[in-house]
Amino acid sequence: MNYSVILVDSTSHAMRIEKILGTYGLGCKMIPVPRHLSSDCGVCVRISSDDVENVRTILENQQITIQKIEAL
Repeated sequence: MNYSVILVDSTSHAMRIEKILGTYGLGCKMIPVPRHLSSDCGVCVRISSDDVENVRTILENQQITIQKIEAL
């Protein structure tokens, strides 16, 4: 399976995203930010690359600010 990560500004943002995506039945997991990526926060949320567009829509509708979504 191919993964992407959602880069965020804080751990609390990552936790909130994880909770919201869970309510939509989307698989996700909070993980440390991979070394080759930069972020102000030490954690990110891993999602399936197949879910990226759906996740973007959900986060926009929930008014959740993210840095970016990066493919791994």
